[in-house]
Amino acid sequence: MAAVRSKDTKPEIIVRKYLWGHGFRYRLNHPRLPGKPDIVLTKYRTCVFVNGCFWHGHEGCRFFVMPKSNSEFWVRKIARNRERDSEVQQKLSDMGWHSITLWECQLKPAKREKYLESLAHTLYRIFLEDHKPRKYVMPEETPAMAAEENGNSFLNVDNPL
Repeated sequence: MAAVRSKDTKPEIIVRKYLWGHGFRYRLNHPRLPGKPDIVLTKYRTCVFVNGCFWHGHEGCRFFVMPKSNSEFWVRKIARNRERDSEVQQKLSDMGWHSITLWECQLKPAKREKYLESLAHTLYRIFLEDHKPRKYVMPEETPAMAAEENGNSFLNVDNPL
């Protein structure tokens, strides 16, 4: 497991090249956000996680097969990874950030373009939703009193002099 990298994986580089080529600017592994997301798009308040199907237990994926040897260890490890992923996404959501998860199998050459275009479309929608004009409602104002109610005032609003 020491040879398994957590940064600069091939799927992550594919996503980064696509985003950069389409004008999206980002930061990598932002240390101040929970879980140190792979790609952080601050303009869109969005974090992109590029998960390996095996390491994060992608259900129904042909790349996720539980190992036969030492299976108890792997079941616990992958379950903990899933728990941590959901905790991190919940913390980000509480902070007002959007989370997008891309899986390794979605970035294989046959499906890659479809999912990357979907990612760009989602980012544009998030941006438009966050920046759409909001209707401002003026609160009802009550007439201001320039003097105290007990009559000891130097200025009376109803009778200026």
